Amino acid sequence: MSKDKKLLRSLRGEVQEVPPVWMMRQAGRYLPEYRATRAKAGDFLKLCYTPDLAAEVTLQPIRRYGFDAAILFADILLVPQALGAELWFAQGEGPRLSTIQAPEDLAALKPASAIHETLAPVYETLRILTRELPEETALIGFAGAPWTVATYMIAGRGTPAQEPAHALREGNPALFDALIARITEATIEYLSAQIEAGAEVIKLFDSWAGSLKGEAFDTYAVEPARVITQALKARHPGIPVIGFPRGAGEKYVGFARTTGVDCVALDQSVDADWAAAHVQIDGCVQGNLAPEHMVTGGQALVEETRRIARAFSKGPHIFNLGHGITPDADPENVQLMVDTLRQGARG
Repeated sequence: MSKDKKLLRSLRGEVQEVPPVWMMRQAGRYLPEYRATRAKAGDFLKLCYTPDLAAEVTLQPIRRYGFDAAILFADILLVPQALGAELWFAQGEGPRLSTIQAPEDLAALKPASAIHETLAPVYETLRILTRELPEETALIGFAGAPWTVATYMIAGRGTPAQEPAHALREGNPALFDALIARITEATIEYLSAQIEAGAEVIKLFDSWAGSLKGEAFDTYAVEPARVITQALKARHPGIPVIGFPRGAGEKYVGFARTTGVDCVALDQSVDADWAAAHVQIDGCVQGNLAPEHMVTGGQALVEETRRIARAFSKGPHIFNLGHGITPDADPENVQLMVDTLRQGARG
């Protein structure tokens, strides 16, 4: 793997005139070619578990936009499924899971070491991508962070404020901590196998970190990220890790120092100038254009792209959205963002 890939250079702390760019959920429903492949697969889980098709949708935005990184097409809930939870996707309603509510539910899960048979197709997707990606394009593997995955395993679905997970955390901390420990161990196993299959960078998505406050954030967002990052770096020296504790606010400050991640991804709720002064001082940051600009486009998109690039221009930066691109985004607006960035956004 080339050490000169733009994304890897930023993750090593290099300041680049034009930062590398990719987008969260860049392989997705906003692209007509994705929708065609998704229809061919028949259902979402079949798409995730069919390596040729999963590799194809991973490659589609690379072909269209020439992003500096491709991110494995998969889902954060494949780990709970590999642990033995039932997983299905309700049409128009999103994922559904069997729930963890009592000690016997946790006892019924498989050990972390038993996940690889279920997840073997994901590793094959990565192996295909190592052969098919352009040599300048970095390959990102990923997983959901333990707190975020736990919120789905406890509630059986996404919830507005993660109330069921908070209720279990407060009402039965022993069970909750045991679940977090199981997910953490499985996540290390899963990400380590992704690296062995060809992932050059790992991203840890803690999509619901923002609902953890005070000490709970430190215990259930920071500490698992630290444990996972340190375990991966011990097994795979030099592997870069991007942490995304979405909604962390002021808790973004010091996150890299405490966890050991090489880059902190920022959501759009924090100002880029503030983040440059308080977060980027510890190393690379990623972000943080608001995804709605991919829908509305126009001069506001151009100006905001330039503003964010300028704000982060004195340190290592990976340009990205503050969260995933939405299905109603216009593919032409994505091209406008990429063109703006690469034609001298910092000027």
